[in-house]
Amino acid sequence: MSFSSNNKLMVSFILLMNSLLGFSQSSNFKVTLDAGHGAHDFGAVYEGRIEKNIALAVVLKVGKILESTPYMEVNYTRKTDVFIDLIERANIANRFNANIFVSIHCNANKNTLADGTETYVMGLSKVSSNLEAAKKENSVITLEKDYKQKYEGFDPNSPETMIGMTLMQEEYLDNSISLASKVEDAFENLGKKIRGEGVKQAPFMVLHKAYMPRVLIEMGFISNTIEGNILNSEEGQNQIAKAISDAIISYKAEYYGTNEIENIQEVLPQDKIEKPLNEIIETPTTSVLQSEVNVVEVLPGINGSVLPVFKVQLMASLTNLDPSSKTFKGLEAISVITENKYYKYLYGNTTDYEIAKKDLKVAKDKGFSSAFLIAYKNGEKVSVLDALK
Repeated sequence: MSFSSNNKLMVSFILLMNSLLGFSQSSNFKVTLDAGHGAHDFGAVYEGRIEKNIALAVVLKVGKILESTPYMEVNYTRKTDVFIDLIERANIANRFNANIFVSIHCNANKNTLADGTETYVMGLSKVSSNLEAAKKENSVITLEKDYKQKYEGFDPNSPETMIGMTLMQEEYLDNSISLASKVEDAFENLGKKIRGEGVKQAPFMVLHKAYMPRVLIEMGFISNTIEGNILNSEEGQNQIAKAISDAIISYKAEYYGTNEIENIQEVLPQDKIEKPLNEIIETPTTSVLQSEVNVVEVLPGINGSVLPVFKVQLMASLTNLDPSSKTFKGLEAISVITENKYYKYLYGNTTDYEIAKKDLKVAKDKGFSSAFLIAYKNGEKVSVLDALK
């Protein structure tokens, strides 16, 4: 029995809505991690370095970090050395209602001097190097049974044939690029080379059927002896896993906010700490704070609509600090709100998301490494994702 085209569209629409609503239905941010290849599909192999093993090792390390992070929920396409069809990898993420899908791989090239990382989003690029990368990863489907029927005649040696199959991909493109950019920034901070000009687009089948923001990461070249040995080492894998997990946590903070108080110990002035930090946090205040500084401005939009306002949350503190305090490192126009007995200090105030991102960079450059964007609509706090909609 086969679905009609209308039924396929309906199923796709339901999956799309489940993905968009997934975070609001649960307090957890859901991440699906995909270790490329597996079992008889070894991926690239050079000098005893095996892609399937390295990808799995890094995925498990990323997962361990995320699982220890509050309000993160992780599932995996594989946790052992097994073979998973490409379309099933996407289906695992869809069934999980994942907020993001991250597929992790190693690169390889006949030129053994090639090195550096690449991060891809799903796209129909006709750049030859991008198509070659997709062709290499998509060739895995030939190891699957009845792949021609399963993939509706898709030719892995001609990624351009995916153009006629694309459905609802643009919905997630901007967010996918944002996530990929954060991965590249984290790799750059690690001192790794970023190949090409930033985030790349290519028609990867493993990304095609996943209905959420998704990226494919090439961690480096195992064909390069120096870089390959780093990828194959425990220390190298730990560093890469930390970079990827940092990018995911940063993405979650920017688009969905956090469900917890950030860096309380870091922002409390030392002369205010009279007890150990855990005692301060656990000791209730004598009364609920009665006032709150009004920092939410309602700005008119087009045709009488109300535009969302973006701000940067710098930090949260149990202490009421003067906005002109040296704590804020010269940042001006600091505002404060009170939530759950904590003071939260905000910087910037704009309806322009691009300006807000610049404000966030300014804050991070000033040393507020845990700063993130928040948004208000009609005076109510909303997720950045909802504000962008």
